[in-house]
This record gives sequence, C-alpha cells and structure tokens, in this order.
Amino acid sequence: MSLAKTALIAHTQNLDLVIRHVLAGLGHGIHAGRERGAGVEFSEYRAYAPGDEWRRVDWKLLARADRYFVREAERDSHVAVWLVLDASASMAEPSRSVEQLDKLHYARMLLGCVAAIAQRQGDAFGLVVLGEGRVQFTPASRGPRQLQRVLAQLQRAEPKGELPDADTLRASLHFVRAPSAIFAASDLLDWPSPLSQALTRLRQMRHDVRVLCLQTQAEIDASFSSALAYRDPEQRAGVFRFGADLKEAYRRNREEHFAAVTAACRKNDIPLTVAAIEGAPAEVLRRWLRRPGGRP
Repeated sequence: MSLAKTALIAHTQNLDLVIRHVLAGLGHGIHAGRERGAGVEFSEYRAYAPGDEWRRVDWKLLARADRYFVREAERDSHVAVWLVLDASASMAEPSRSVEQLDKLHYARMLLGCVAAIAQRQGDAFGLVVLGEGRVQFTPASRGPRQLQRVLAQLQRAEPKGELPDADTLRASLHFVRAPSAIFAASDLLDWPSPLSQALTRLRQMRHDVRVLCLQTQAEIDASFSSALAYRDPEQRAGVFRFGADLKEAYRRNREEHFAAVTAACRKNDIPLTVAAIEGAPAEVLRRWLRRPGGRP
C-alpha cells in the first residue's frame, strides 16, 4: 500500500470501512495463527449481517424464506481472542508525514481487523483498553453485534494518562480463563512495565500472546524537527528541543531499549512485531498474524 493510501485511511473516521479496506488486501481464509479443532457441529440459524462470509449463507433457506440466513456452528476449540490496546498518552504521538495519523489510530485499526477476523471464524473475542491508570473491559462474545460493540469501544478510546499499575492489571487477569489468543498493541516505550509483566504472566499460563510494537518513522530515524519543542506526555518534566547534539544519545538509548524488549520477548516466547505507523496496514497485519516459522 502506498503512502497516499495510508493517508487516505488516516482521514477516514469510519473504522468499519477502514477495516473492510485493509482486509480486502489480505484475501480470505486468514487465521489468527491458532491450532483449531476439526469438529464443527451445526448450532442455529441467524439473520445475515454485514461482515458475514457468503459461504456461510444457507441458500436453500433463502429460496424458502426469501431472506438471508447464516449457519452458526459450535467449534470443538474454545479459544477466545483478546484484544489489548495501550491507550496511554504516548500513543497520541503523530506521524510527521501522514496527516491525522497517530499510533493510537493505527492500533485501533489493526485490532479492529483482528476482531473482524475472529468474528468471521466464529471465535469469541473481547477487548481490554488500558489508559488513565485503569482498565476498560468488554467481555468476550461472538457474532456481528459483538464486533460492533468492540469497534465502538475502539473508536471511543482516547490516548490519556499512564498505563494501569501492576496491582490493577494483575486483578484484571481474570478475563483470560480458557486457552486464549492475546493480541496486544502498544509502543512499548515503558519496558519493563506492569504491561510487560502481565503479558509475560499470560504467556507463562500458556496463552498465545502476540505483541505489536508501533513507532513513528520519526522515532525510528530520529528525524524530529529541531525547531519544535517536545514534552513527554506521561511525565511532568519540562519541554526540550531535539537538537543535533541529542540525536546520537537518542539513537543509542533507543537501540538499547528495544534490544532489551526484543530479548525479553524472545526469552518468554512472545512473538514481537515491530512496525512504523506509516507502513502498509495490510502487510503489518499479515506479519502480526503469522505464526513463528510458518504462515498465517
């Protein structure tokens, strides 16, 4: 996807429309990298809703009732999909080349895509939004209505405050019971952190944990303007200018920080996908869904 198309997506406020655009570039049959049970038993019919796959439409029932219905099935696998969104203040960091695009916008878009895929596969899925020192929780459920609930919550998420503390996150881990696939999107600027500890604990509980680390291109190549003043949105420290004298130290500190993040994820068997928000969303999503050493 070109930079122009990424900019077009950034200017589109309809999250559902953006998700359809991104998933159209992936084709069909994408799995969120999980092993599934082979047995599928028919459960019930329900009315067709936008986002349902046409292959699930019962054409014989259409001929009799003159309405579209899809077949719901109960799967042998009880894997739930959990979406974890870092909505702390640092996620408001904008792209310097794509207007109206920031890290939170990009994270909401990709998590929405994962939710849409889970809905297509018949999985239960839920959402956890972390910001302002608290946890906002949408219980896991199935179906198109659940997708709309999750998309609405994603749309309402705003980058504010800090991540919840360790005690708050630990108390919130009850949302993951049965084997689950956990997709967490963050900029990982705070590491180690209560979030990293929670994700590590979930992985030790044998859940499938996938982490997406989002950065701006300016953060990656230290191309911040020296004419502007900057302030850490999660700290009360003063403002500073990003002069040439700071760039080398910034690059060194950044390299050390993310080397530690990568090493910790590798040690705990947590697949880490690092991406610039200016990149093609479909390609980033494809990499995030891909199983280590395999295909999506």
